[in-house]
Amino acid sequence: MKSQLRLHSKWKKTVLIIPSLASEFTDPANLPVFQNMLRQLKGVTYLSTIIFGLDRATERDVFQLRDLIVSAGIRNALIQWNDGPGFRGIYEKLNNAGFDIREPGKGKNMFLGFGIAIALGAQSIGLIDADIRTFKRAQLDRLLYPVVVLDYDFSKAFYVRIANRDIYGRVKRLLLDPLLLSLKRKFAESKEDKMLRLVDFLLGFKYQLSGEVAFHVDLLKRMRFATNWGVEIFTLIEVYRKAAATAQVMFSEHPFDHKHQDPSSGDRRGGLNRMAIDIVTTLMNALVVEEGLEISDTFFRDLAVTYQAVAEEQIKKYSDDAGFSNLIHDRDTEEYLVKHVFRKSILHAGEALTSPYRLTERFLRFVHSNPEFRPFLENGLADAVIAAERRAEQNGFEMPQTVSWERVSNKLPRIFFDIIEVVESEKRRFLS
Repeated sequence: MKSQLRLHSKWKKTVLIIPSLASEFTDPANLPVFQNMLRQLKGVTYLSTIIFGLDRATERDVFQLRDLIVSAGIRNALIQWNDGPGFRGIYEKLNNAGFDIREPGKGKNMFLGFGIAIALGAQSIGLIDADIRTFKRAQLDRLLYPVVVLDYDFSKAFYVRIANRDIYGRVKRLLLDPLLLSLKRKFAESKEDKMLRLVDFLLGFKYQLSGEVAFHVDLLKRMRFATNWGVEIFTLIEVYRKAAATAQVMFSEHPFDHKHQDPSSGDRRGGLNRMAIDIVTTLMNALVVEEGLEISDTFFRDLAVTYQAVAEEQIKKYSDDAGFSNLIHDRDTEEYLVKHVFRKSILHAGEALTSPYRLTERFLRFVHSNPEFRPFLENGLADAVIAAERRAEQNGFEMPQTVSWERVSNKLPRIFFDIIEVVESEKRRFLS
């Protein structure tokens, strides 16, 4: 596998992107994980460039990262300092052109990383997370092989999420899979084949939420990316629409581990709760806007009921598997997560997607039942409210997402030259 990758890299430039926070190496608890990744990457000879997309970092953090890269013996690195003046200028050009790239997070980080890779002339582009505690270079070989050697459009990793006899992957096991199975039941009953095809495509991936993917550049140029926690599921939906040949690879034969999110059941803005709401909203938004699904608040209430039943069935299976395999499984905690975090995330997503319509209906019912509003109704209040609702209908399902780099380069023909200028400037500043 390695020899084939080295051979093909002679005429196919391959770039690896690693979005990361400064805390991945400034926090002493995270540093050993990051240093292991650098040691493993030093032995990868077929990569043209390794882009470290750095968020929430000071200039001092950038120099610390530079020192870590140099001490690891990596000579083909590029630091994409998103908060620095160079790449901040690229973001400003994108925003001034009408491409709203303001939402902070992994989606924004990797979007610019992809733009840099395209500007550098990459034909194959890999993406991995920076918090992989069990990273080995062979994992990267497996991820990139289908795209670099076999000319697939897209490759996605899957792996076993077990560590210290505990079963992880809670969002995939307890939210996404039961939700997709619930949708499949509903669409099978209503014979909505168009919806079923997308749901079946997503169910076909063994680990939909893995952050380790690879793209052929022709696909990558046409891809949009979510800029919230729904980035992985949105990416798969884009692949469903735009890719011809997709592959899944076992990233690791051994248990795979990275950082885990706290439940935060009472806080919609953090932890698993925020992640769950973003994932559900992203998925349902795709079904509504792109596939034409008609929804209502009762749709989400029914879906939440079906979801909880399916999730509890899945939990029993995991409990049985754990007992058979001598693994630890906290059934009470998982049932709590389903009932108090993930089920509520479906209802919260439904509320976000349907609230403009329910608000209009309730308001008009109220004003028509009270004579005090009659003069306002005669002067067009109802028409104004309905017009506002139509605007909300057009904008209500807009998810935080990027445009494609194909669209960017169409509107800004010099954008890749501008990116290269910043890249060369940053190299001189930090890596000379």
